[in-house]
Amino acid sequence: MDEEYDVIVLGTGLKECILSGLLSVDGLKVLHMDRNDYYGGESTSLDLKQLWKRFRGDDQPPQHLGSYKEYNVDMMPKFMMANGLLVRVLIHTDVTKHLNFKAVDGSFVYNKGKIYKVPATDVEALKSPLMGLFEKRRARKFFIYVQDYEESDPKSHEGLDLNQVTARELISKYGLEDDTIDFIGHALALHRDDSYLDQPANDFVERVKLYAESLARFQGGSPYIYPLYGLGELPQAFARLSAVYGGTYMLSKPECKVEFDDSGKAIGVTSEGETAKCKKVVCDPSYLPDKVKKVGKVARAICIMSHPIPNTNDSHSAQVILPQKQLGHKSDMYLFCCSYSHNVAAQGKYIAFVLAEAETDQPEVELKPGIDLLGPVDEIFYDTYDIYEPENDCEADSCFISTSYDPTTHFESTVKDVLALYRKITGKDVDLSVDLSSASAAAE
Repeated sequence: MDEEYDVIVLGTGLKECILSGLLSVDGLKVLHMDRNDYYGGESTSLDLKQLWKRFRGDDQPPQHLGSYKEYNVDMMPKFMMANGLLVRVLIHTDVTKHLNFKAVDGSFVYNKGKIYKVPATDVEALKSPLMGLFEKRRARKFFIYVQDYEESDPKSHEGLDLNQVTARELISKYGLEDDTIDFIGHALALHRDDSYLDQPANDFVERVKLYAESLARFQGGSPYIYPLYGLGELPQAFARLSAVYGGTYMLSKPECKVEFDDSGKAIGVTSEGETAKCKKVVCDPSYLPDKVKKVGKVARAICIMSHPIPNTNDSHSAQVILPQKQLGHKSDMYLFCCSYSHNVAAQGKYIAFVLAEAETDQPEVELKPGIDLLGPVDEIFYDTYDIYEPENDCEADSCFISTSYDPTTHFESTVKDVLALYRKITGKDVDLSVDLSSASAAAE
């Protein structure tokens, strides 16, 4: 291998595949390698035999679950916000033509032991059983403020500079109760803990706006969409994109070892005795373990069921967010459910995940509040995985390392990591000012 690449990407996780697609479209020469013989890395999708092999040690799932081939169980299950960053990246790169999306049925929040639909507009606020009569009116005023807010139009600011005013101060202006603040901050703005309350309010308001605009997009029960056949389709779609623009792919490359020069800069990758030269290396944390630090751990349960999550209006696909305060945890817990209607399970079967940042080594105990909401399950698998983030100086060593996947069941934080890495690698931002309507046909 005498040719030199601009970038060698190691691992075909979703983040790495999006980056190799974006960099290839930019005209960079990309080589993409993976030690595994499948796409997706940590974010892969498994059929039932693979799932059994991974968690039970044999590949003989019980007959009553139906054909193993009909299952696509995402290891990092996440829905996409209809107007969110990932959809903008998909349209920007024209990957949408390789994928079919379907709207997600419901978005819910847990409050005092019960599941409620998340109200996201002034109209929904007035109908929501989450709030009493007077609170509904206050919430409605807040939602109208958010819907009308335009950063470029001072008249819509009502005298508040959201770069100065904190989210807490903005909310207190509307006199909202703690439970209302809980669902707005966690189930609409999708903050994972309460630290956002003391940050400037502009990001908080933009997040709530994004949720409401995404909800309006498909007139469905949620702001989310999800690809038919699951997320395993995404890395492959970006891999195809990269290949169209001249990217080279190699799976099953053992021991991809990054080579450094005397100054500690990455200059290539060796596998099976051959070295490919490059200017930059992009990878997930598993390829450069001495340049990352462990920052946490995720507990997860994967459940196969014969019914939807109870109290979600029979939704075939749904997200339920359990805010930290409701559980007495340090961060939120997430339920994710999808089913045969998105072609990820056999007819009549549902796949549910319960995910949270782990605070102990006992996922069975920690995830119990979420598991209890599922009703009877046919099969359940528990595990935990570590979260790593880079601690290297990418200017000095030319290594650009992604962060492990967090427990959120939506893509906003994942794509923010990708866009930040892209900026570090290229010195510029991805242009995400795209025509969102061009994706709607694919999504229906």
